Amino acid sequence: PGGGLKVTLNGADSNRTLAGRFMAETYGTSVQHIALATDDIFTTAEALAARGFEALEMPQNYYDDLTSRFDFPTGLVARMQARGILYDRDMDGAYFQLYSRTFARGMFFEVVQRDPRYAGFGAANAPFRIAAQKRAQIAKG
Repeated sequence: PGGGLKVTLNGADSNRTLAGRFMAETYGTSVQHIALATDDIFTTAEALAARGFEALEMPQNYYDDLTSRFDFPTGLVARMQARGILYDRDMDGAYFQLYSRTFARGMFFEVVQRDPRYAGFGAANAPFRIAAQKRAQIAKG
């Protein structure tokens, strides 16, 4: 919150995790993930798609889960699903996320729209992102 640069460091004790494999394959440390902020994730998602951006595909059950956890205005979940946008909310604000597909041995981008009062990083979405990345990797072969 408040803008500026945030650096989040992640690691893993096991090479069986996505982060662990990335660290093992890049000899310890490397940048795997760069997040960029936007004030309007839907406009940004449309502009990126028009330029060939390949969003990480999220499964239907992710959006079914969202609608069971949160009340949304009519049509919002359909808009999120059309572009692969993820959502989280806490007591203070909302957070939208859009991930690229992985490239170059595991690198990916994230675009976020943060309500200034939302203090987290979308941790509730991490298992869904990781599962979607694994599915995409398996599909690549």
